[in-house]
Amino acid sequence: MSARGRIDKRQAILAAAGEVFAREGYALAGVDVIAAEAGVAKPTVYNHFGDKETLFREAIAADADRALAKHLAVVAELRDGNDLRATLERVGHHMLVCHCEDRSVALRRLLSAEVTRFPDLIDIVRGHAADRVTEALADRLARLALAGRLRRLDPTQAAEQFIALLTGPIEARSRLGTRPVPDDELWAVARAAVDTFLRAFGDQAAARSSAPVADTPGE
Repeated sequence: MSARGRIDKRQAILAAAGEVFAREGYALAGVDVIAAEAGVAKPTVYNHFGDKETLFREAIAADADRALAKHLAVVAELRDGNDLRATLERVGHHMLVCHCEDRSVALRRLLSAEVTRFPDLIDIVRGHAADRVTEALADRLARLALAGRLRRLDPTQAAEQFIALLTGPIEARSRLGTRPVPDDELWAVARAAVDTFLRAFGDQAAARSSAPVADTPGE
């Protein structure tokens, strides 16, 4: 088999494994089912991954890699010269869309269900996606601060807080992923997160524009 064919089979197995593990959970997911959905023989799965546990870890890492690629593409939009508020809202909305995707919800459920058996899953997801997204966002926020678009800040802390302003409310609205959240609600959460973020970290002009208008005395 050519190297290209081996890579294609490996990717097909990982994609099928991600679907089956998400649907069935680790314990009930059968390697024979994964092989059938990947269109390969069962021994081929073992030839590539050795055992079910390794396949599970690799499938989780592959899902995290896919999420990372989506997030990095949109974080790259945060550049000096853009409409900062609008761009932050687009970034926030995109992150929420990714957070609410079926595979992302399933991944979080798998982590919760299997973290006792596989405590290294947290490190896998953080290393492949969560920490790298935070680092990329922190880098962009640091550049914006140097350009005077944001106040002086701790970039990593600011990135963590921005992400928390998004994911905290959406977990409540989605009832921990059990309720589909309409797109207009995703935008509302993104706008509210950006408004709070800019009140804390925006330059003085941004802070004034986002501040509530005081009632006129006597009216």
